Amino acid sequence: MINSINFLLMVSRLNLVLISYQANAWGPVDPTIGFVSLPLNRSNLVVQRPYDVPEDHRYCFENGIHKLWVYSTDKPHSLTSKTSPRTEIRVHGYDYSSGVWQFEGYGYVPCGTTGVCIMQVFGASPHATTLMLRVYNGSLSYYRASVIVPNIYDKWFKLNVIHDMDNSKVRVYIDGVLKYEAPGRGGTSHYFKFGVYAQNNDSYYMESRWKDIKVLKKCD
Repeated sequence: MINSINFLLMVSRLNLVLISYQANAWGPVDPTIGFVSLPLNRSNLVVQRPYDVPEDHRYCFENGIHKLWVYSTDKPHSLTSKTSPRTEIRVHGYDYSSGVWQFEGYGYVPCGTTGVCIMQVFGASPHATTLMLRVYNGSLSYYRASVIVPNIYDKWFKLNVIHDMDNSKVRVYIDGVLKYEAPGRGGTSHYFKFGVYAQNNDSYYMESRWKDIKVLKKCD
């Protein structure tokens, strides 16, 4: 079992090295080429927050920026949930079960926020998620295994996540540069979420900001 885990970690690291080399050689691209941007308004963006506080105590939308924050001592998003504290936006109306879909948005994580998921592709089997992008000590990571981008604190970055269900593959672009590829994790229905969702070793206060959110689908 240990040898298998070590092998998977080695493959993951080699994958990152290859992608880094390709990114340096090719530079930024437009990941949205060949995709159609779908209509998106506030009714598609459903805020999930601790069940015992008003929405405006954990979320605000000003000057085109979604600001979401949560505390490690907060309640779950529902009385029956056993999950960790979160303030997330669940993209509603664009659940998908086939095809190639894409999330685009500009994200910002202030210094001090750590141990938190800021974006996820929900739905997998037997897992809950196909993708989690987490922040640990200023680095953006794929779950806990691989650092995708270091030093993301206090700066805006453009995030594009492409989920190819037909070929069971996920790609992560930062500022137009392909930073990570991962296999799909199964599941029959998926949707996008972004915000702050406490993970292991979380800070007391967690915050992320988002703007210019888009959902895109690859042209048939």
